[in-house]
Amino acid sequence: MNKGRILSLCVGLLLPMCTFAQSFDLEHIGDMFGKGKPIKVNGGLNASTVLNSGGGYSRQPFTWFLNGNLNANLFGQLNLPFSFNLTNAGAGYAYPNMPNRLSLHPTYKGVTAHIGDVSMSFSPYTLNGHQFTGVGIDVMPESEWSVSLMYGRLLRAVDYDSTNRSVLPSYKRMGYGAKLGLMKEKYALGLSFIRAEDKVDPMQYLPDTLHIFPKANLAVSLTAMIRPRKGLEFTAEYANSAMKLDKRDNAGVSKASGGNILGSIFMYDQRRTYFFKAIKAGMNYSFYKSTIGIGYERVDPGYQTLGAYYMNNDLENITVNFSQPFLKDKANISASVGYQRDDLNHTKSGATSRMVSSLNANYMPNEKFTANFTYSNFQTYTHIKPQFEYINQTGPYVDMDTLNFKQISQNAGLNLNYSLRVNKTKSHNINMNLSVQDAADIQNGVLWKGNGSRFYNSSTAYTLLLIPQQISFTSAFNLSYNTIGRSDFLTLGPTLGLNAKLFHKKVTGGFSTSYNTSTNDGQQQGQVLNLRMNAAYLFMKKHNFNMNAVHQTRWTPKGNNSNLTATLGYNYNF
Repeated sequence: MNKGRILSLCVGLLLPMCTFAQSFDLEHIGDMFGKGKPIKVNGGLNASTVLNSGGGYSRQPFTWFLNGNLNANLFGQLNLPFSFNLTNAGAGYAYPNMPNRLSLHPTYKGVTAHIGDVSMSFSPYTLNGHQFTGVGIDVMPESEWSVSLMYGRLLRAVDYDSTNRSVLPSYKRMGYGAKLGLMKEKYALGLSFIRAEDKVDPMQYLPDTLHIFPKANLAVSLTAMIRPRKGLEFTAEYANSAMKLDKRDNAGVSKASGGNILGSIFMYDQRRTYFFKAIKAGMNYSFYKSTIGIGYERVDPGYQTLGAYYMNNDLENITVNFSQPFLKDKANISASVGYQRDDLNHTKSGATSRMVSSLNANYMPNEKFTANFTYSNFQTYTHIKPQFEYINQTGPYVDMDTLNFKQISQNAGLNLNYSLRVNKTKSHNINMNLSVQDAADIQNGVLWKGNGSRFYNSSTAYTLLLIPQQISFTSAFNLSYNTIGRSDFLTLGPTLGLNAKLFHKKVTGGFSTSYNTSTNDGQQQGQVLNLRMNAAYLFMKKHNFNMNAVHQTRWTPKGNNSNLTATLGYNYNF
């Protein structure tokens, strides 16, 4: 082996320390050497100027930019990026440096290792994307079994600093976990767990007034899937989490409630340990060309796992979805409904429930015409339970809904597209779009005037494409009508545009103009005229010259103004 090859090998082994994350396929690592160039360099240069005139905006009248980047790729695995930028407002540069986090992911025949600052996911209820510093491994051979293991530091120790309250102190948290899976054609089984614990250092001081206590947690999840017949699938997941909120406290024994395996079997002797459970189940059935699905999820109030940064708890979800083609597969309709509620233990001062429904329908009788309709409805119902509700109540049915509050949001959209004529020389196309959004607040069953809003947006466009000449003409009309509270707003106007590709598609250019006027409760608010022009030229596949200019004129009751913004640019890539 010559000196150049030895030097290249040393560089390839040392430079991962200057990268954020790298993946290596050890099975083919020999292909990295001796084939092709060991070092490949690419980059680019960009120069542009921006000219602003008029309009009264607080922008510089003239600005220039010069940017460049260079990347060195070693053996097709490692990247070393360099960049710089210069403007008349200042300068800056960037180069590879030692990162504060490092991760390596070597792979060999279905086995992947994770080394350094990495993250893994087992289940939403156990380990779910939490970053740790340590080691992990995924074993996924061609067989039906799969195994994942992890061990490392989930949180580093951070001392309390009374002079810097923005830094949140924490205990050192260590954890380990595993995931086992078996996948068959007719069924599948899975088991995952994580065990995490905070380490108490006598030299570390964290005041109890911060309510940051050393925790210990064991979370276990069981999953199953079964396909009893073709097109029918059942899935289920059951999770338990045992959380010790302050492992220094050994007073009292907290027995688990029903349905908690950890509390009744594994951790019956733990003191001041809180037990939570989560259930998730689903069914999907495909018959003929139809599909129906049902899902259910329930997460106990306060469910926690130290393997996740954050998770929603105290909720119950029920979802149903359905799709069905008809008219000889020329049309399709799909719908879904979801219901969610909280306050499962009836201990909160207020309870909230949500209902979400959506509908999507499309129709395509031929290649010329397509239609699509969408609708969604979101409703939130909140019932506030004040402390005097029971104190002052004189009967079982007095003032039962005096503090009921409901929010409703509806969205509907319709899109129509029709090709008038398509041949080898011309293409005519018409597109129409309409969308409506309605939002309202209902209190005690009454919709008060001023608590609702409605938005209407519509557009109609016609496009003519001259195929041999690569020239397109576009005309459109846009309208927006909004009612917010007691006010009405209306904005409308036309748009015209022209785009072309010239000189064997090396030059592209376009011009467009638009005019719109706005009124508020029938009173004129303003008018805007826009003129836009752009052009680009590609030379020798690496050099690109571009230009863009926008002229805008505004007429308002307070006065008139105009503004011109022009940009010239050059790009070179190698």
